[in-house]
Amino acid sequence: MNLPYKLGLTTALFFAGVQSTLAIEPDGPHMAHSERNAAAWAAEDEAIDAKLAELKAKFGKKPNIIYILTDDVGWGELGWQGGGKHRGTPSDALDQMAFEGMRFWSGYAEPSCTPTRIAINTGRHPVRTGLLSVLWPGSVEGLSPEEVTTAEILSEVGYNTAMWGKWHLGDLPEHAPENQGYDYAYYGLFNGAPDYWQASYEDPNGTFPFADFPGYEQYEELTGIDLSIGGYVGRKGEGRTPIEGVAGDLSPERQEAFENESIAQITQFVKDHANDENPFYIYWASYAQQIAPSQEFADADHVDKNNRQASFMAMHNDHVNQLLTTLRDEGIAENTLVVWTSDNGPMYAFWPTAGYTLLRGAKGDILEGGVRVPVMAWWPGMIEPGQHPTDIVHVTDWFTTAARIGGAMDLIPDDRITDGVDQTSLLLNGEGHGRRQFMAHYSADALGAFRFNDHKIHITEGHGGLPGMDFYNVMRDPGEKYGALYPGLWVVQPMQQILQQHMGRVEQFPHRAPMTPEEARLSAEGH
Repeated sequence: MNLPYKLGLTTALFFAGVQSTLAIEPDGPHMAHSERNAAAWAAEDEAIDAKLAELKAKFGKKPNIIYILTDDVGWGELGWQGGGKHRGTPSDALDQMAFEGMRFWSGYAEPSCTPTRIAINTGRHPVRTGLLSVLWPGSVEGLSPEEVTTAEILSEVGYNTAMWGKWHLGDLPEHAPENQGYDYAYYGLFNGAPDYWQASYEDPNGTFPFADFPGYEQYEELTGIDLSIGGYVGRKGEGRTPIEGVAGDLSPERQEAFENESIAQITQFVKDHANDENPFYIYWASYAQQIAPSQEFADADHVDKNNRQASFMAMHNDHVNQLLTTLRDEGIAENTLVVWTSDNGPMYAFWPTAGYTLLRGAKGDILEGGVRVPVMAWWPGMIEPGQHPTDIVHVTDWFTTAARIGGAMDLIPDDRITDGVDQTSLLLNGEGHGRRQFMAHYSADALGAFRFNDHKIHITEGHGGLPGMDFYNVMRDPGEKYGALYPGLWVVQPMQQILQQHMGRVEQFPHRAPMTPEEARLSAEGH
């Protein structure tokens, strides 16, 4: 690609001599950005400390934090982005949440489900963790126990931690949420596809999409993969037990039953812990929206009857409304940050059952349609309502922001790069106070694109001595329709310098090596 990734002695010495002004080890471009803004950010942080201290004095504890991660909801899918009931996916409660808080038009995730779950839990790009692939039933890979999660650092400072939903970070016990910092976890192991495998076998003339699945018994005989357990209830220090009933058995009905049980447990958890002396952290990795329908909401107003995901989206909208109503009723809305984000762009494989985006690309792509997603933050009394900043936020940022709000920044390891940027100032001070200029877009272990301010570079093969870069202005052209090298010649050298800063930090802090097949086998045998 003819981009000068390899650093010379000067650049290497530069990084060796720089001491970050942050408590963590940031990516190279962010290190430079923080150095330039050190004085201004220090003043902002002092004011933020005072505001958080005032809130703590009022409620007697640190803020609660709730992260809601949804599945395959594309940029433009919700009503506040032009979708909602106009696309057959009613989202009135989600839209109200967005307008009562902050809605991000430049919100980003990783390009697929397991990678984004790594990012929100660790604040790191998946490539740094050694887990590069979306996981499937029978995989022995998973999130390394050496990685440090949001739940782990918040637990250390007194938070009650719990998660519900699609874990998808490994099936083995060492990967499980109850062993990754969560006090309680009610979780499914896989994505939504296995819910339809047996149904496709039992009804080959039906509408199920996996016609050649051989059935559970033959599948286990052929592969050794047992699909009899779809999810677990886990408790820290106590292990886990299979979820019983419809919510625990793989089937087309499982996801709706699972989500209904989840919101019942979540709202009860909030009520039980509203007046505790310690705050709580909830990670709700909702199954909205996989390929399953909701029978309860199939005939709801404005639901697209031919898109099974539309009814599931209507159900999720109702569940979020239940959660926010509970926070208000318990009198703790002002002391609770709620962030809602999607894990990637839409998956069109089962069209017309699918999400949608107005952007180019989809799930799995590092095009905007694959990584740019709807994101909202709600914190009554702390986030001024009606905001729609242009500042960039990335899913890794929510790890670092939770650490900042929870008083756990000192617990973030400094022996590795943390990609997440603390966005507390953006939440509390509004547009223009975001702290992210740079964003890397990886596809597995390949850096395929990166963004700096409004400019996005697609990395391509160089030719004839010319650099391999396609240049886009994604403020002007969010659909990435008009990209070329020559209009961006003025940014070639600056962008190569930024790329050198990013790759230089990789040399300082190498990526965790992916688990080899033999290591994976030994790990599986040990459990």
